[in-house]
Amino acid sequence: MYLISGCLLGHNCKYNGGNNFNQEVVDFCKSHQYCIVCPEGVSGLPTPRPPAEYVGGRILDKEGVDVTEAFERGAALSLERAFREADKRGEDIEGAILKANSPSCGSGQIYDGTFSGRLVQGDGCLTTKLKERGIKVISEKEINNGKF
Repeated sequence: MYLISGCLLGHNCKYNGGNNFNQEVVDFCKSHQYCIVCPEGVSGLPTPRPPAEYVGGRILDKEGVDVTEAFERGAALSLERAFREADKRGEDIEGAILKANSPSCGSGQIYDGTFSGRLVQGDGCLTTKLKERGIKVISEKEINNGKF
């Protein structure tokens, strides 16, 4: 079973109320078991909401509000849900395809905290939790590179 960011499947859970629909991810899901995740949504953060980025080890929204606890709670709840779902299906979590650059789901690169679109090395909080458990995480940008 794979974890998939809901926004990549067309769910309107992105910070601005939209989504990041990705046909390649949808096609992947047609032939794989998956569990949809949206850490920000499950944490109780509203949609739409101000964008948020890591700033000095904390996650702040563009208005300067510290939303770290909500993001961490959403990551933990998403992970718990995914493991329950995998157990219910009798599946292992083989990997995750999560939204690139996000403070929740980014893998390898995240936004730098200046809200300018610049990227730095790093992982989002859900991605960090998955990698700590040895679960491979890729972004939608890597789906056609034979990563899974």
